[in-house]
Amino acid sequence: MSQFYRERPEVLFAHQDGRDSASVLEAMGTDVVVRVLTRYTDLVEGMVEVVSGAREFLVVTGSRSREKAYLASIETAVAQQPDLVHYRVLYGPPRHVALSEHLVRLLELRDPAERRNGVKSLHLGIVEPLAAMERHFVASESAAVVPLPSFHGAEGFDCGVLLGREAALGLVQHGREACASARPVETVESVRALPVRHGGTSGQGEA
Repeated sequence: MSQFYRERPEVLFAHQDGRDSASVLEAMGTDVVVRVLTRYTDLVEGMVEVVSGAREFLVVTGSRSREKAYLASIETAVAQQPDLVHYRVLYGPPRHVALSEHLVRLLELRDPAERRNGVKSLHLGIVEPLAAMERHFVASESAAVVPLPSFHGAEGFDCGVLLGREAALGLVQHGREACASARPVETVESVRALPVRHGGTSGQGEA
């Protein structure tokens, strides 16, 4: 069709494609970055901020979480907001006992088999095989935090970026798709059966 009409595909199909999320993000450029988080305390506060602001979706990826305040904020959100749909995508077994215990507490707070208003509101899954690239972020329908390698040395992931709504929505979709293809880990027994790998660099702030 491009050869016949002597026009580029993006011109021919502009009426059909409209402005998708990618073009919106491209147009916004660096405006999607709300704040650069340059210290570990800022990173944790940013992640807690995203969790506290979630009302529709809360997506968390990664297997290294252990920060008590952050994990507690997720549990509070799940307990206090029954309509919040929470996804946790593990990339391999938990690296710390704190995360394994957190997953158990989530299952004690909410039954994944229940359908509130016809919608499943707790999704826990593990991506297999173990060779899959691990990714770390926390995202809601309005904001997201992505941890970054440390600006201060080679031993940690204690910095990050706080992203606005358009980028956050993209990450929510990313996490939902990853969870859909993951193996469900949605009983206390299945969580406790996961080996705790006891790995990770000190000072890491992965989601």
